This record gives sequence, structure tokens and C-alpha cells, in this order.
Amino acid sequence: MKKILYTLIFSAFVCQFTKAQKVPIQDDFAHTYSIVAFDEKTGEMAVGVQSHWFAVGKVVPWVKAGVGVVATQSFVNIDYGVKGLELLEKGARPITAFEEVRNKDEGEAFRQVAIMNNLGEVFAFTGQQCIAEASHFAGKHFSVQANMMANDKVVPAMAKAYQTNMDLPLAERVLVTLKAAQDAGGDIRGMQSAALVVVDGKIEKGQHQAVKKIDLRVDDAAYPLAELERLLQVHRAYEFMNEADVALEKKNFTKALGLYQKAEKLQPNNIEIQFWKALAMMQSSDKEKGIRGMKKIISQHSNWQHLLYRLVQVDVVNLSQEDLDALER
Repeated sequence: MKKILYTLIFSAFVCQFTKAQKVPIQDDFAHTYSIVAFDEKTGEMAVGVQSHWFAVGKVVPWVKAGVGVVATQSFVNIDYGVKGLELLEKGARPITAFEEVRNKDEGEAFRQVAIMNNLGEVFAFTGQQCIAEASHFAGKHFSVQANMMANDKVVPAMAKAYQTNMDLPLAERVLVTLKAAQDAGGDIRGMQSAALVVVDGKIEKGQHQAVKKIDLRVDDAAYPLAELERLLQVHRAYEFMNEADVALEKKNFTKALGLYQKAEKLQPNNIEIQFWKALAMMQSSDKEKGIRGMKKIISQHSNWQHLLYRLVQVDVVNLSQEDLDALER
């Protein structure tokens, strides 16, 4: 009840404030901290964000593989995301793309924006009337920005965290940066939602630009960054699963087994992973161990046995009747 009352009071205040200032708000009030980043080793681009606002991931991050990424926040104008990416795709540099949108924006003083192209060139802007504490830091191949923070230590903490964790994969580096922001004080209102999106900076012929390598959102949670971290670990596990499935399709059972085992290390209690690992093991030199593992899985729910039979019927796996009978013993 207190949270609802607070939201209503805050929204009423914002509406009266923005009417007085004649600010043309075009979307949610995403007061928040975020990062845009480019990994020169992999060519990946990312946006990470956290806010005490519902579903921040639907409004702040804008991405397009092979083109660039944008974070638009504070009193949001989504044109910086939509038109900004369009301009980047036509060859405009980030600062040029920003200026073209800004020239048509009557509420520029309330905006906070970071724009990056697929070369890692970045431009960031914090309007003079963004709510304190508000600032940004644009470094080599990244930018961190925040508004309505608890203190002025948040942005420096983000920049330091990003620059001192260059050995991590880009997604994990972005997450560490977001956690550093929270540890430094974060959003003065607290936490509610978060998002992490990663795309390729370069796309191969035939690859669709809409494809996102990582697309994770936590729309409403007491500890959204903890949930985002959990989801990223699940995502990494299923990256191994996807590779393993391809190996299984090609009947490379040894490779598939190794990949399923890597996935299981990340998600040891995931029965889906256990099933496919046992299935690959049943077709390896460790068949008996695979059968024991499969029997344990089937004992939890008979549907896994039905699925196994279906896979045999369409020749996804090669199991003999003797192997199937062993599951009944």
C-alpha cells in the first residue's frame, strides 16, 4: 500500500512539474542508472540498466545488431532510441545522430542519453534539468550514466568497475558495473527492475539484425540485479545446451556429453539438462551410468520416459530395445 501511495504521489508530482516546464514526455519516467558498452575483442555491444520503476527494460535499451546501441532515460524520449539507431545505420556518428534528434526535442534539458555505434564510438549527454544526482562518464568503448541517484559516487563507481573487469565477458562486465552502482548507493528510491541486452557489432551475410545474443529482463523484483545475475547464469548454461543439441543432431555424442556436463555445472538442479546429459551418456562408453541417471530422472516423472521413446522413434538417438528395457528394470 505504501509503495502504491508513493508511486501515485511521485507520478502526480512529475505530471505537475512537467506541465509547468512544458516538457513533452513521450514515454515512461525512467530515472535510472545504465551502461552502454562495446567489446573490441568480440565485437559485441551491450546495454545494461536498473531502476526503481516497473519494466525499465522496455524503454531504456535500444539495440540493433551490426548498427549500435542506445540508452535513453530520465524523462524518456524514445526518439533517441528509434531514430538514433536509424541514423547510425545510415552512417551517422553517435554525436551527429544525437544532435539530429535533439534539434527536434523541446525537452532536451530533461533527457539523459548514451549512443554507441558498432565501432565502439560513443556519445553521452545529461540534460541540465535531470534530477540530481545526475551525471555520466564516457570512456573508451563505453559510457555510464545515472540520474536520481542517492549520491554523486554512483557514476565513478560504475566507471571504475567496468574498467577494472576487462577480463570478463561483456555481459558479465556490464552486470558487475550495475552491481557497483547499487553498492555505491544506486537509485535514491531503491530497486525494482533491470535489463541486459547484447548484440553482435557485425553481422554475417544472412544473419537477421533483430537477433539478440542475450535479452534478459526483470520487470518487478525486490532484488532485480540478483535475479538478472541468476538469469545470465541460466543463459550461459543454455548456450552449452544449444551447442550440445547441434552435436547430438550430428550424432557426435562425445562432444554433446561434454557440453551437457558444462551446462550442468552451471545449473546442477536443472532436470532438463540432466535428461539430455544422461541421454548422451547412454550412447557413450559410459552407457550403464547413463542408464542409471535416466532411471532416476524417469522416477521423478514418467513424461521423460515418453519423451525418450519419441526421440528414438524419429532417430534423434540410437538406442536398442535392450537399452530401453534396461530402464524398466
